[in-house]
Amino acid sequence: MHIYLSGSSGLVGSALTTKLEADGHQVTPLGRDFSSPLSFSGVDAVIHLAGENIAEGRWNKRKKARIRDSRVINTRQLCERIAQSADKPSVFISASATGFYGDRADEQLSENSLPGEGFLPEVCQEWEQATEPLANLPIRVAHIRTGIVLSRKGGALKKMLPPFLFGGGGILGSGDQYMSWISLEDEIRAISYVLHHETLQGAINLTAPEPVDNHEFTKVLGHVLKRPTIAPLPAPIARILFGEMADAILLSGSRVFPKKLLSAGFTFAHPELELALRSVLKKND
Repeated sequence: MHIYLSGSSGLVGSALTTKLEADGHQVTPLGRDFSSPLSFSGVDAVIHLAGENIAEGRWNKRKKARIRDSRVINTRQLCERIAQSADKPSVFISASATGFYGDRADEQLSENSLPGEGFLPEVCQEWEQATEPLANLPIRVAHIRTGIVLSRKGGALKKMLPPFLFGGGGILGSGDQYMSWISLEDEIRAISYVLHHETLQGAINLTAPEPVDNHEFTKVLGHVLKRPTIAPLPAPIARILFGEMADAILLSGSRVFPKKLLSAGFTFAHPELELALRSVLKKND
């Protein structure tokens, strides 16, 4: 297949490029400016991953506008370019996030669950709705709602490792908030699976089948690293350090299950957290 890929230089995008090319596909990176016409001649699929990093920098009005616009406006522009093109891909896979569900305590969530409330759920809803220009076209559209991607090369785990390695890791806030995670390997395998399985469309949760709360995540990470986890980060301190982002990302959570992937026959390489962390961190002893 010939695949257009936006966000190809990011953590997921770069690993996905390697996987797709190894599988014999041709991958053409896309920039982030979709205001000009694009040619989709000979393009079989578009995978759209680009978006402002939500965890970099303190949130303010300008940062939140970049988070929203880089997802909503860019996605709509790209979909409009496809709709206007004489040649069209057969599948459009667009990034989304488990942030769609908001802070939901221990409620078990599937792709059919209602959205949550707050900034990130609102952004995710608008992000998914931005593919509307493709709604009446013969194009399969999938919204991949990704959880916390575990990799030592980037993302949340990379930020967590330094304090944990020095024995300064601990629970965040109450520790009761759920963390819906997925290994980078399974994230890439799942995207490829969605690409090749025509029954998979609409919202699709890309999370491991066993989400855990922050208390359990902390305990397992400490165990894998053989480090103590006795330095909690209380919620008031987290809010001082990270502002609004603390409540939106660190202190809230959702218990998300990959119902569609499992029903379609996808098998996770790392269904359990300890197995995933040992693989990602290369800690097999």
